[in-house]
Amino acid sequence: MTFDALHRRGFLRIAAGTAAAGAALSLPFSRAASAQTPEARPMSKRPIPSTGELLPVVGCGTWRTFDVDGDAAAQERLADVLRVLFDAGGSVIDSSPMYGSSEAVAGTLLTRLAAHQKAFVATKVWTRGREAGIAQMQESMRLLQRPRIDLMQIHNLVDWRTQLATLRDWKADGRIRYIGITHYTTSAFREVEAVMRAEKIDFVQINYAADDRQAEERILPLAAERGMAVIVNQPFGGGGLLGRMHDRPLPAWAQEIGCTTWAQVLLKFVLANPAVTCVIPGTGRREHMIDNVHAGVGAYPDAAMRKRIVDAVGA
Repeated sequence: MTFDALHRRGFLRIAAGTAAAGAALSLPFSRAASAQTPEARPMSKRPIPSTGELLPVVGCGTWRTFDVDGDAAAQERLADVLRVLFDAGGSVIDSSPMYGSSEAVAGTLLTRLAAHQKAFVATKVWTRGREAGIAQMQESMRLLQRPRIDLMQIHNLVDWRTQLATLRDWKADGRIRYIGITHYTTSAFREVEAVMRAEKIDFVQINYAADDRQAEERILPLAAERGMAVIVNQPFGGGGLLGRMHDRPLPAWAQEIGCTTWAQVLLKFVLANPAVTCVIPGTGRREHMIDNVHAGVGAYPDAAMRKRIVDAVGA
């Protein structure tokens, strides 16, 4: 299935989530300068295919940025990050036992902000063996201070057959709401695809960016075909892409999709694919979260605009 065919098929599915967005923003063209409170416009939402539940399109990853246990000042900055996310209508927070103290910090902040009801909490199981997997997931629930996890994912497909059996049992018991798999490298896409074809899962989380588009070839069309939600990690190309674009002037055409920074352009590039349900750029800075959530409103690039973006980043 071509991107254009997928785009046409997905347009009606996401139209309801984007129709409420208003005119383009009119902020300055730098990421730092976009550090204003987002306008009171609803963030777009897209359905989780397996249930129809609507999920806001911009969330927050916690790798590195939330690994700040014992640093009170850093935790207060992260509390501001989450306030911005929730005030903008976002909800997805993605973590993992692999991320140091990130689960514990996220759980503490959600409790402090009385925001557990606002959050869609995703984490992962990242170990081998049934009993080890159960113990790790129980610890994640304790650290996140949640009696139930919204999305439990098998991190990088580690011992996925064993862990998937447990995840299905836990979902049936109501301890988790959705199950998924993750990876962050294109070299793993063959295995990711094989699991997607063989197993019934709710979510797949993969890497995808304007300079990392291999997911368009098979993973994203397959997710649409199989009715799986897609969370995109590394929408900035692992951080390197955004860094390269930092000093380049933002083209005037970015205003056509309501973008005032390169971060917004890159996020909207990813969200232009209707198979994508949510992006989770990680940040520990309030101003960057404000920038990111602006990508959750307004128009998304069409095929011609996507080509402009690819050309602009030199991919």
